[in-house]
Amino acid sequence: MWIRFAIALLPIVWLIISLGVMRMPAARACVIGLILTMVLAVFSFKVPVLDTASGALEGIIMGIWPIMFVIVMALFAYNVTTESGGMEIIQNMLATISTDKRIIVLIIAWGFGGFLESIAGFGTAVAIAAGILIAFGLDPIRASVISLIANTTATAFGAIGLPVLTLAEVTGLHQEKLSFIVTLQLSILVILVPFILVILTEGSIKAIKGVGFITLMSGLGMAIPQVIAAKFVGAELPAIVGSLCSIAITVLLTRWHDDEEEPDVLRPNAKEMLKACSPFILVFIFVIFASSLVPAVNDVLNKVTTNLVVYTGKNPNTLSISWLSSPGTLIFVATLIGGAIQGVSLKKMMQILGQSIKSVWKTTITVCAIVGLAKVMVYAGMTNALAVALVGLLGPVYPLFAPLIGALGTFLTGSATSANVLFGNLQYTAATDLGVSKYWVVASNMTGATAGMLSPQNIAVATGSINREGDEGEILKETVKWGGLYLVVCCVFLYIVGLVAGMI
Repeated sequence: MWIRFAIALLPIVWLIISLGVMRMPAARACVIGLILTMVLAVFSFKVPVLDTASGALEGIIMGIWPIMFVIVMALFAYNVTTESGGMEIIQNMLATISTDKRIIVLIIAWGFGGFLESIAGFGTAVAIAAGILIAFGLDPIRASVISLIANTTATAFGAIGLPVLTLAEVTGLHQEKLSFIVTLQLSILVILVPFILVILTEGSIKAIKGVGFITLMSGLGMAIPQVIAAKFVGAELPAIVGSLCSIAITVLLTRWHDDEEEPDVLRPNAKEMLKACSPFILVFIFVIFASSLVPAVNDVLNKVTTNLVVYTGKNPNTLSISWLSSPGTLIFVATLIGGAIQGVSLKKMMQILGQSIKSVWKTTITVCAIVGLAKVMVYAGMTNALAVALVGLLGPVYPLFAPLIGALGTFLTGSATSANVLFGNLQYTAATDLGVSKYWVVASNMTGATAGMLSPQNIAVATGSINREGDEGEILKETVKWGGLYLVVCCVFLYIVGLVAGMI
């Protein structure tokens, strides 16, 4: 068992060393990692060459659709809004709220980023939030790190609750109850993360001075509504409701407490703001109507789906490409309409789309390679070897480390949804064998999987969105510190609360 564990660990060790120590460009490191994983699958795990290659191909297709498709469309929306002058109007509106970068970070990275994650997911929040923060004068690397760390807790309910809904489906657990427990587990992190963001904005813990109460309320304003929404509705709305409440509370408290001089910027009127925000407003409307919240529309859109079986080995997954209900398609349509409202010609928008695609070609290679790597590991039994060894080693204290299993899944795939697919049943089985609460341990997988700031794929999204390919190692070095703290708090908090509540 331990030999298989050590071999299965090699691709992860390679990614850590190549990105964090050698600072190798992510595209090169991940392609080498994919090749290494395929070699190990063939020679150490005895997977036929054709099966290994088809498993990698399945991952590459998934990397393109929906992941890169959504990323490109998110950049398209941002670039069209920038071209029209709409982004400047949004920035001016925010500047009239406060010129304090700490407050801007809470509103954009935490609140607006959480909203983008809740309606689209797949790196949208990181790509757009980082770009806006740079426009407000933040260093590109710092803006990326802040956006990655902000894009953590909301990912549990990203893309209208997709990760939790998937976890419930995989394990057979009741999604409303599972959603409620996930929000309870995330509560301490939802309160902690805004403080981390404020500290990162100025690079010192002293940055909290003067905005401590607003920062606390920004976190509570997201945490409490999420718990309520999960309790009474389920997985679809917690992140949407929480992020909007957080933005509203942060803005109201800032206006109430802000004693700074009036900024030298005219406040845009309501018509200008609606016009500038039109692509994002339309994204919100389209995603809501295309989601399971409106079954009549959702069912019609999901009929336009292509199902592919790519893997040639045993127990292949069916790869479903939903052409109309994909967040990327909805963002694309919303941007075309929003761009027209803003006065951008169709020809110009197509030019912007082409430029957006060209700007992320290295990111595309990185994402496809890392998802391909993850798929090969799953089909070869390498991920299972890692997880089984951990369960055997940890025994009764396994629940303390259960979030790390979820974090491992996100590290490998860049997706909380994929992490739940990879390890949801493992967590369920471990909880059953240990005689502890299945809901608590399975939810721990989701909570740990929110540590997406450690994933090479998500870091690649960040560097791609700011045109800083090659700086992935520098960003990883910074996010590892905060990601480590995030996971320590997560593991210890969940274990102690679980013991007190009798869950474990």
